[in-house]
Amino acid sequence: MRSSSDARPPRSGSFNRILVFDLDDTLYLERDYVLSGLNAVGQWAAGALGINGLGEVMRGRFDAGCRTRIFDHSLKDMGLEAHPETIGRMLAAYRQHRPTIRLAPDTEQFLASRDDATGFAVITDGFLDAQRRKIRALGLYGRGIHLGICTDKWGRECWKPNPRAFEHVEQWFGRSGRDLTYVADNPSKDFNAPRLLGWNTVQIARPERIHVSVTTHVPADRIIESLEEL
Repeated sequence: MRSSSDARPPRSGSFNRILVFDLDDTLYLERDYVLSGLNAVGQWAAGALGINGLGEVMRGRFDAGCRTRIFDHSLKDMGLEAHPETIGRMLAAYRQHRPTIRLAPDTEQFLASRDDATGFAVITDGFLDAQRRKIRALGLYGRGIHLGICTDKWGRECWKPNPRAFEHVEQWFGRSGRDLTYVADNPSKDFNAPRLLGWNTVQIARPERIHVSVTTHVPADRIIESLEEL
């Protein structure tokens, strides 16, 4: 996707409204990326360490609801030591793999029926290389997204709820307030900045999403389960 640094802003007044999307569990299912990554780590472990079956063990832990330290626990399940160096190499294989993911069917339909009066952008947190690989795998720039922002390009301190990416979208499109809508899945961080800036906010609560329960949250103006409702 064209990044905020190399994209050319539109002419003033080019769009009547701006729709801005989160990426993970908004435009596609994040669990698909996780499973793709665990499979890649399993293949790496088989080739580099001679460990067979690690991918299946990790997937089993994920399917059972494990969301933290999957690498450590899975190695121990196989009777192996979870050395920091090994975990670091597994993490690199996970973040640098070419993801096997696809847009959710409702996302495909929504982007296919977009109108020329609406500007489209993406704001996503996460490690820069991994997020860029997701965006390329989903082919978002070729599907009508005008601007993509991976917040990690400015450093982790600029991940949401930091407002920097949202302010950049306003400047890039020349729009503010209710002309913009942010659609995202995680109320623990996604809606703080856009609400303060006066944007419309929509939470997409896909039944298969990873972040089902959060302890603190800033609510969106509206909750949907599919982009068909948008």
